[in-house]
Amino acid sequence: MTRKWGWVLTGRFRNFAVGAIFAAGLFLGTAQADDQARVLSYQGGLIAQSDIQLSQADDNGNDPLESMNRAIFSFNEGVQEGLLRPIVNTYNSTVPATGRQALKNMFDNLSSPITFVNDVLQFEFERALVTFMRTFLNTTVGMAGMVDMASEMGFQKHSEDFGQTLGVWGVGEGFYVVLPILGPSNPRDAIGRLLIDSYFDPLGYYLDNVDADEVDLALDVVDGLLEYADVVEELDQIKKTSVDYYAAIRSLYRQKRNAEISNGQNLDLPPIPDLAPEIRSELPAGGGLDSSFAKLDQTVQ
Repeated sequence: MTRKWGWVLTGRFRNFAVGAIFAAGLFLGTAQADDQARVLSYQGGLIAQSDIQLSQADDNGNDPLESMNRAIFSFNEGVQEGLLRPIVNTYNSTVPATGRQALKNMFDNLSSPITFVNDVLQFEFERALVTFMRTFLNTTVGMAGMVDMASEMGFQKHSEDFGQTLGVWGVGEGFYVVLPILGPSNPRDAIGRLLIDSYFDPLGYYLDNVDADEVDLALDVVDGLLEYADVVEELDQIKKTSVDYYAAIRSLYRQKRNAEISNGQNLDLPPIPDLAPEIRSELPAGGGLDSSFAKLDQTVQ
């Protein structure tokens, strides 16, 4: 039996997208442009206009597909405006904050095996132990993950994916690319997070074995909507205050991934949106809120 038929919409698209990115990466190379980090001021949930007006001078060299990327970015924005924003705005206005957080916590807990495996692959055994304890505590006394009891007991949340693992192993990001619907990425992150992480997902295997593929696909969709609902207002603010919204998101994505790979050791960043491709394979860290199309994550611990 194949991994799951839900891949007709997710996996096959992921395979196609990642394959195309990888082929383009071989053709264009993975030369890195200097990506000097900028610290963006973040006050009261709003990013200051003077800081979000980013210069593109040191960022263009790593975006050889910029024309195509901008076209896909515009398409993604159209999907968000026409479909996703109405849904998530209704959700945010009708569901109490405590209920929204409980759902997010539950999806966080479902994703913890992916974080655990990548902790081990990065030889971060202490962090792997934290992930294990979080999973055990939240699954049992935390009502299947709806209540984050582990954080209250000192086991703080963090997130790892195979794209980060490849970065820890010294694999460069390659060039910047925007995927249809899924958003900003690069060859390393796309291969790691879209192709590999799904094999670390025991729930996906279980649903596949019991022929509950529709449930698996539904979880992916719901997770994406929950993630996007968490940051839609922040993204709107960034869009309003940006001279070039595309360039701002590109820079923020790279900074966020660099901070995640170094576990926050090299960059001192405030919460910033991460539009990287995410299905259920990778979920939020640090107790913050993230999005599969757009997320506002806490600074990596």
